Order: sequence, then C-alpha cells, then structure tokens
Amino acid sequence: MLSNREEAARLGREGERRVAEYLRKKGYIILRRNWRDSRFGEIDIIAESRENIVFVEVKTRSENAIVSGVESIDAKKAERTRNAAQFFMRKLNTNLPPRIDVADLVVVKDKDGKESWKLNYIKAAI
Repeated sequence: MLSNREEAARLGREGERRVAEYLRKKGYIILRRNWRDSRFGEIDIIAESRENIVFVEVKTRSENAIVSGVESIDAKKAERTRNAAQFFMRKLNTNLPPRIDVADLVVVKDKDGKESWKLNYIKAAI
C-alpha cells in the first residue's frame, strides 16, 4: 500500500506520461520532460507544435480534490512558469513564439480501484 505522498507522486508521473502521449498524438514533438532550473523551478513538459514552443504545466488531481488543478496555479506559480519559459526560450534557437498551457487531469477510481482519467487541456492558460 502506498502512502498518500507516494500515491500523489505516482498519479503525477502517470498524468505527465498521459499528457505527453496526448500531445504526441496531436502532432507535437516533446522536447523535454521535467525540465528544471534552480531559479524558476520545473516545467513538466516542453513541446513544439507547428506554431509554438509549448510549455505545459500538468496538474493531476483525484476526483475528490478540494481545488482543481487549474485553481491550484496561483500568481507566484504562474510568474515562475513564465520566467522559466522565457529563460528556456533564450537558449533555444527558434522563431516560434512561446505558449504556456495547462493540462488539468482528474483521476476517478471506481469501487474496484480501476482508474479512469479525464483531461481538460487549456491552451494559453498562463
């Protein structure tokens, strides 16, 4: 049996994996996963579409969470994410403009413990 913290980490990793797969199916190229900078923190997924370099904040919650994934992004987190995206863009040789999206995942468990996932993908959310 996993502790609450271990279960949250497992769900978070699985959520990021599912969002990366979703993006690949939509034609995005995954450039980085879990990119980290000591000043700005982590960006879950960095991808390239035909039009943008896309920075994705993945928020995974259980169905009984008090606050949704989108609601959990406060002004400080949004600013850190924008700063990290700007820093990453300075190192990338591209003419594509950046965009910051949020992938809000909800995992629902039935009475037998089987998980189903619901994705709300919001472009240009931050």
